[in-house]
Amino acid sequence: MTRPITHIARLVKWGRVLARHGALRGIENDRNAPAPVKRLCRIARFGARQGAEPDYAGAFQEIGPAAIKLGQALATRPDLVGEGPARNLLTLQDSLPPVPFAQIRAVIEESFGKPIESLFASIEEEPVGAASIAQVHRAVTTDGRKVAVKVLRPRIRENFARDVETYEWAAAHLEVLGGEAQRLRPRAVVDNLKRWTLRELDLRREAASASELAEAMKGIHGYRVPGIDWDRTTGSVLTVEWVDGAKMSDLDALRAAGHDLPALARKLVLTFLTQAIASGFFHADMHQGNLFVQADGTIVAIDFGIMGRINRQARLWLAEILYGLTTGNYRRVAEIHFEAQYVPGYHNVDEFATALRAVGEPMRGKPVSELSVGQMLDGLFAITRDFDMQVQPHLLLLQKTMVMVEGLATALDPDINMWDVAAPFVKNWIRDELGPEAMIVDRLREDIGTLARLPALVRRIEEKFPPKGGAPEQAPLPDIDLILGLGGARKRQSNHWVGYGAAAILGGVVAWAFTYWSFLS
Repeated sequence: MTRPITHIARLVKWGRVLARHGALRGIENDRNAPAPVKRLCRIARFGARQGAEPDYAGAFQEIGPAAIKLGQALATRPDLVGEGPARNLLTLQDSLPPVPFAQIRAVIEESFGKPIESLFASIEEEPVGAASIAQVHRAVTTDGRKVAVKVLRPRIRENFARDVETYEWAAAHLEVLGGEAQRLRPRAVVDNLKRWTLRELDLRREAASASELAEAMKGIHGYRVPGIDWDRTTGSVLTVEWVDGAKMSDLDALRAAGHDLPALARKLVLTFLTQAIASGFFHADMHQGNLFVQADGTIVAIDFGIMGRINRQARLWLAEILYGLTTGNYRRVAEIHFEAQYVPGYHNVDEFATALRAVGEPMRGKPVSELSVGQMLDGLFAITRDFDMQVQPHLLLLQKTMVMVEGLATALDPDINMWDVAAPFVKNWIRDELGPEAMIVDRLREDIGTLARLPALVRRIEEKFPPKGGAPEQAPLPDIDLILGLGGARKRQSNHWVGYGAAAILGGVVAWAFTYWSFLS
C-alpha cells in the first residue's frame, strides 16, 4: 500500500505543474471550494511563475496520461470545475509524442509470443496516431489485408494504476470535508474514471465493444464499425480493418468530395441518439479524430475504448427529459427528476419546474450557433446546488458525449437546431416504449417472469423451513451440573471448588504421565 507521504509528494508535484499554468487560481477564487483545499493551492503555487491566462488543458497534458483522462472527464463537469475551465478542458488533445518503434515491436512480439513478421507482411514504423494510452500503426497482414494496429504504450497499466491510486486518496480526503465537496461525490467521479480507463487498457474489451456496437447498429443505414481481426488481437494489441475516408474534422475534404454537410450533421446526431436512447450502448469518445466519412457518405467510427451504457429505465427517464425540454413540459421533467430520486423528496416539484423553465425557455427554437446543449448542461448544473442534487456518475459519459456530438454537428452545420433533429426521434421512441401496447407487453413479461420464479421461491422456503420427520419431537432435557463445570446453564456456586480441585488433580496426572513417558524414551 502506498504511504501517505508518497501521495502528498505526487500531489505537490502535480500542483506545481498546475500552478505554472495558472490552473489553481480558479480554485482559490471559487467561493464553494473548501478552505483546506484553497490553502493547499496557495502552498503549491508559492514562488511559481503563472501564465496570464489559466491553461488547464496544457497542465493536464504535461502531467501525463491519467491526468489527460481526468481532464476529459472534468470537461463535462462545469458544476465541479467552473464554466471557464470546462471550456478550456474541451480543447485537451489526447496525444503524446510517439514511443520508439523498437518498444512497440517488443510489445507486439511479447503479446503474441512470436516474431512480428509472422503476423504482418509489413508495418509502418511511423505511427498514424499517438495518444496517451496507445498508438496506431498502419500495416498489411500476411494474407494481404490493410489493417490498423493499435498497441498499448509500455508500462501504461502500471503508471495509470499508480496515478489513480493517488486520485482516490485525494478524493477520499476531499469528500470527508463535507458540504459541497461531499455533494459533488469526487470519489464516485474518480471511480468512474478508473473503470472507464481500465476498459481502455484491455484492447480485447475494446474489440468486444466494437463488435457489440456493430451488431446493435447493423440495421442503421449510413453508419459502420470496422471489422475486428481477432487472430491478431490481444490485451495489448488490437488489429482492425483499415478505414479509407475523410476525417470528419477535415471540412474542406468533405466539401471537395461532394458531401452534404448539414445532412451529415443530422445523421451524426441521429446515430448518437439511436445508440444512447434506443440501444443504451453508445460510443463515448466521438471526437473529430475518431469519425471518418467514406465516399458514399457512410460515417465510420473508430476507437471504442470508452463506451457508455444506460439501463432501460434510465433511458426512459432521459428520453422524457429531452422531450419535455424540447416541448416546454417542464412540470413533467421535474416529476421525472423526483421519480428518479435525482432530487431529494423534501424539495417542491413546482419550484424545480420553474427553475428548469429558466434554463429551457431561452434555448427553444434557436440554432446551436446561438444556444447549445453545452450551455443547457451548464444551466442544469447551476440549479443542482440549489436543489441538493447529487452527481449521477452513470450519466457523466452521456453528458460528455452530448457535448462532443454538439461540437461536431455545429462544425458541419452552424445553423443546426439540435432540438428539431432530436425531437421527432425521441417522440417516436417514447411512443413505442411507453405506448399502451408496450405497457401491456412489459406487464405480461414481468408477470410471467414472476410466475416462472414461484416454484424456485417455494423450494427455497422449504429448504429454510424443512417439514418435520416421522419421529416424535424430543421433549426438553433437564440441565445437569457436571463436575468440571462444563454442563448445563444452571451451576451451583458450591460446585465451583469441586471443579477447581478436580481440574488440579487431572492436570497433575497428565503432567506426571508426560514426565514419566519422557524418562522412558
